[in-house]
Amino acid sequence: MFTGLVQALGTIRRLGEDELQVTCTSGTYHFILQDLALGDSVAVDGVCLTVTQILPQGFLAAVSPETIRRTTLEKQLEAGYVNLEASLRVGSKLGGHFVTGHVDGIGCLQAAEETGNSWEMSFTVADPAIARYIVPKGSIAVNGVSLTVAECNTTGTWFKVAVIPHTYAETNLHYLQPDSWVNLEGDVLGKYVEKFLRFGSGQALEHTLNSASYNELSNDSESTHPNSEVITPTFLTEHGYL
Repeated sequence: MFTGLVQALGTIRRLGEDELQVTCTSGTYHFILQDLALGDSVAVDGVCLTVTQILPQGFLAAVSPETIRRTTLEKQLEAGYVNLEASLRVGSKLGGHFVTGHVDGIGCLQAAEETGNSWEMSFTVADPAIARYIVPKGSIAVNGVSLTVAECNTTGTWFKVAVIPHTYAETNLHYLQPDSWVNLEGDVLGKYVEKFLRFGSGQALEHTLNSASYNELSNDSESTHPNSEVITPTFLTEHGYL
């Protein structure tokens, strides 16, 4: 679990099919390496990777070919910097939002414009499976950076964020050019709400289970909860979720 607050920049180099070498930029590696241990997780441009070896100014991380294909990591192998964040520790400050490091997919930068007190960056998303989690004032991780959606269209296939100067300067967002690809991760809360809405009723759940097993479960008096409420949009609204 991460917060979306980038701690350092780095570069990556591929070592074989299943390993990357991550080198932190000079002067920032101590933010990542100070408590790092083998098996720890580090978010690399928003992608959760497992540390397999610690180096003087970086680390080696395990990576699958599928991860390389489905994220921007392969594009970053050519050139450019990646954002780095060590995993959240118990008791640490949570200044961004809960970021899992499980990237939903990629988006594309359309424009970046400097305003009086921020940078306004707009992105497009081709995959509706990603766009569905993009909502006004919702949280989104762009290359692992925790941001708030300032504006979006009704489908979520286009959205805009406002990036404060400090975040813009200290992350790889300021290296992006129009048509640059970025990793996107929607807010995990939205995914759970969607799951509850889809499978909150017994009828929907019955379609996902073996009917015999479901009937057996339903007839088991110790397994049923007659006083439980069905989760509906009305239920969520009444309890402050919508």
